[in-house]
Amino acid sequence: MPDAALVAVAGLLAGAVNAVAGGGTLIVFPALLATGMPALTANITSSVGLITGYAGGAFGYRRELTGQTARLRALAVPALLGGLSGAVILLTTPAGSFRVVVPYLVLVACLLLGVQPWLATWVTRRRAAVTGGSVTWPTRTGVFLAGAYGSYFGAGLGVLLLGVLGILMPDDIQRTNASKTLLSLGVNAVGIAVFVVSAQVSWGFAAILLLTSCAGGILGARVARLLPATALRATVITLGVVVAAVLIASG
Repeated sequence: MPDAALVAVAGLLAGAVNAVAGGGTLIVFPALLATGMPALTANITSSVGLITGYAGGAFGYRRELTGQTARLRALAVPALLGGLSGAVILLTTPAGSFRVVVPYLVLVACLLLGVQPWLATWVTRRRAAVTGGSVTWPTRTGVFLAGAYGSYFGAGLGVLLLGVLGILMPDDIQRTNASKTLLSLGVNAVGIAVFVVSAQVSWGFAAILLLTSCAGGILGARVARLLPATALRATVITLGVVVAAVLIASG
């Protein structure tokens, strides 16, 4: 029961964080590790459990998604192919290799989350200077690479997608954030389709996360329109750095 309660709270917070600032995996992943779960199983279970958080976030952003159907349809294929590639790479490489690289992936995610305020400001300025924003092959390539990373290790996926879309398809920051959330949903969905057949999902904890992250995602999308995310982002980054340090020390 204490483990279940810990994971439930982590799922609620992660769903909200993914909608507001990104980095929800940095909350759920260490919570699952705290239950004694191996790193690879924790990563896969986190991906499965947070899918409804992305769905809730996309639902919360449905207003901003209006008018983006053609763009999202064009980006869906590279996002899904990237998600498939990352999931296959994760499952076909030795579990020990993932355990070695995961602390550094956590630090990369923290770095990405830390630069997000600058990135969001830059996206807004670029939108003011550039009009249009058709889907080009560089955009598709960037979305594919972000999807592969996100399916391999989910933390930082939203920031990567925000960067790709902001640089190559400038738009209003809330519309870009909405697009990022829906594409993240697709990446995670195709990754989960691969993970489910791997028999490495802890379904009890995944079920808890599926419920709580959905609620957190819907709430977070609403909060994102109203509140600055600076304190929340700083908290998640601090947690991520501590987790990475512990993993490196214990490795």
